[in-house]
This record gives sequence, C-alpha cells and structure tokens, in this order.
Amino acid sequence: MKVNIGNYPTRLICNIHTKHMEKKYGFMYADTNKATTRFDNFLEVIEDSMQSVYDVFNWIWFDRRNQKVKVHIDRWDTWSMDHTISHIILPMLVQLKRDKHGAPMVSNADVPKKLRASKKQIKSYSKKGKTDPKHFERWDWILDEMIWAFNQKCRDDWEGDYCEYKDDTAQSGLKLVWEDREASNAHQVRMTNGFRLFGVYFENLWD
Repeated sequence: MKVNIGNYPTRLICNIHTKHMEKKYGFMYADTNKATTRFDNFLEVIEDSMQSVYDVFNWIWFDRRNQKVKVHIDRWDTWSMDHTISHIILPMLVQLKRDKHGAPMVSNADVPKKLRASKKQIKSYSKKGKTDPKHFERWDWILDEMIWAFNQKCRDDWEGDYCEYKDDTAQSGLKLVWEDREASNAHQVRMTNGFRLFGVYFENLWD
C-alpha cells in the first residue's frame, strides 16, 4: 500500500481587522455588542478592500486547485484488511486526540455513568452557550477506547495474554496448559465496542 495525501488547498485571506478585534475584544467579539472605534472601522474597510483584490487571485488560481490524493492498494493489503487499515487509523486517532480543539456531542449511553450528564444539565448549559463540565471528558474517553481497540488490532498476539501453550513431544505439537477464556472474551467485547464507537462517531473525527 502507498498513500500520498497532500495538504488542503489554501486561499489568500486578509484578516488584519479580524485579528485586531480578537486581540482587543476577545475571540467572541461579535457577540459582545461593544461600540467600535474609528480605527476599528478603518481596519474593517481596509480588510474588505484587500480581500476583494485577494479574491481575484483566488478565483484565478487558488480556488481551482484540488487536494492531491494518490492511493495504491496491493493485493496483500486486503488479505487482512481490518489489520492493515488499523495501522493507519491508530496513529491518526492518537494525533487527533493530541491536537484537537473541540469535541462533539457524545451520547450518555456510550460512556460510563461517572461521565454522564442529565438532560437538565445539558439543557441548562446550552442556554448559557456553554458545555457541561463532563463534555470534553466524554469525548476523550471515546477517543481512548477507539485508540485502545485499534492498538489491540495492530497486535498479532493479544490472545496470548490469556493462554499458554507448551511443547508436547508426545503429540508432536502444542498443549494448552492455561487459559482465561472469560478475560479473553471481555477483551474482545471491549475491542468490538471500540470499533463500534469508531463507526458511530466517524463523522466527528475532525480537528
């Protein structure tokens, strides 16, 4: 397998007014309803004028570019496709958790009771334009479960954590001497749930 995916196409953007306002009034300056100064308004006119010029170049060149995507699949990549793509998904999930700047809504049913929020709490915080105290912890837990599941899938021998074999010369093979089937089943159940969560929140895997 060979995968080569380029960066997203960029555009020329003038944001001198936007940066000035964010630095002066904060990121949510548009909701503050504070009176603007002449200098604020002057920068807004400059930004609009420069952006008009930039948009000409964007139309000529930048908006006509597409993200470069080249994917080559070899025959053996689909022999154990679940194992193959796990090696790609795992590091992406790790990086997403490290670099993320937000979190989607997570269903209470998908997380432990200690991380759940009541409908009343969620509604109360939503009215204030805020998230409940456990909002980001729930998403971290979901990501951790996905990461754990794909990490196990990348292993070829996780079942070996729950059993032991020894050489049996009399039978010309291996003999099972110890097995914890209950723990092995619990391990598989957790993995399966991690993959389920990946499917449920697939469209929320953004930074």
